[in-house]
Amino acid sequence: MVNFVLIAVCIIAGMIFKATKSIHPDAHKGVNTWILYLALPAVSFKYLPKVKWTAEMLFPIVATFLVAVFCFFFMMFYSKSKGYSRRSRSTLELASGYSNTSFIGFPLVSAFYGEGLLSIAVICDQTMFFSLSTLGIIAAVKGGSKSGKVSALFILKRLVTFPPLIGCISALVLSQFIDFTAAEPFFDKLASTVSPLALFSVGLQLKFNGWKKLIPQMSMSMLYKLILAPAIVLGMALLLGIKGDVAKITIFEAAMPTLVTSSIIAEQFKLNTKLTNLIIGVSIIVGFFTSAFWYQITELLF
Repeated sequence: MVNFVLIAVCIIAGMIFKATKSIHPDAHKGVNTWILYLALPAVSFKYLPKVKWTAEMLFPIVATFLVAVFCFFFMMFYSKSKGYSRRSRSTLELASGYSNTSFIGFPLVSAFYGEGLLSIAVICDQTMFFSLSTLGIIAAVKGGSKSGKVSALFILKRLVTFPPLIGCISALVLSQFIDFTAAEPFFDKLASTVSPLALFSVGLQLKFNGWKKLIPQMSMSMLYKLILAPAIVLGMALLLGIKGDVAKITIFEAAMPTLVTSSIIAEQFKLNTKLTNLIIGVSIIVGFFTSAFWYQITELLF
């Protein structure tokens, strides 16, 4: 319950500070810098060393990546049918293919399934994070380019210099040689700043003027994020014969609202932050209802 109250407080606080001009117009850029360079890498060092990689965990890993891949094709066809620009298409990909698996996903998994299954949710979350740091950045780079066409070398350069990805790979490699147990409280404190600051940044950038014109794009984004994405994972589980808790949690996490960090990346690569922030805000509200639906589905089938 505390997390849900915090969501409202952080977003509203950002909106109030912006409306009353109590903060610099570009303050969100400073907030985003903290998140990208310190808080997000700390998330990797907090969780990745503890992950127990087993054969059954391949399903949430593969499923999470495929949700992003299918989103690429879905938004490609949708954007072409509507004549949208590469920038709009990349914005929709970023806002639709990645779930809020931790800040909203973890408490909802605990509430519906119990804390004992959070270990599976952590796998989903870290895979989502890695997927965003690779596939998400590729989409953002292409959308941020004026021509929409960029070289493979340029994309690779942006990937290897993206702080969260560096943190993710570093945590995976260094944890094999170094025991980070003593540093856990430090990483925990840094990681805990991601969600409140990201939501505050969303509030600072949230604009409702002209929102009616964006309803078609918002609706299509949430259709994929809240309905089609978990349905795809459900189909994969049934097709591959994946059962039990792994199937349940993977489907449920795929049904979570849009990842808040998508807004940070959209702003960094000059995509449509207005659309991204609106999708984040509305998907959180709608996601509370659709997640209950997917819980019932997973309990019925698995």
